[in-house]
Order: sequence, then structure tokens, then C-alpha cells
Amino acid sequence: MDAVPTGLFREGLILLMTVGGPVFGTLLVAGLAIGVLQAATQINDPAVGFLPRMAAGLTVCFFLGGWILDRFSRFLISAMERMAQHNW
Repeated sequence: MDAVPTGLFREGLILLMTVGGPVFGTLLVAGLAIGVLQAATQINDPAVGFLPRMAAGLTVCFFLGGWILDRFSRFLISAMERMAQHNW
């Protein structure tokens, strides 16, 4: 009786990791590169660190946005169908 909610929760977490992985990975690499650049040049302006990370995040979201929305919409449809079939 409890298999549907825990299964949906597990699938949701897996979806979150697969969708968020490329975005967070890109932000991690951009932050590391900017940190090394700031340490090498001794420029500690917050805008120098923020703007490239924001640009990298927006670029990844722009290119992967359709894929991300497709994955979330398929999960939502599947979850609603499974919940409708389950007797609460």
C-alpha cells in the first residue's frame, strides 16, 4: 500500500539528480576556474566571480532547458497516472 509514494519519491530524487547534475557541474567548474583566475591575478571583486558563474548557469539552462522540461513533464504525467490508479 505504501509502495507508490516511496517509489515516486525515489524517482523524483533520481530525476532531480540527473537534471540538476549538469547544471551544478557546470557551476562547479566555472566557480573553480574563476577562483583560480582570481587567485592568480589577485582580483577579489565579487562581480568578477559572480558574472561568469551566472553566465555559465544561464547558458546551460538555455541549452538544456527543453530536455529538463521534457523530463519533468514526463515525470509529472507518470506520477499523476500512478496516483490516480492507486486506492487511497
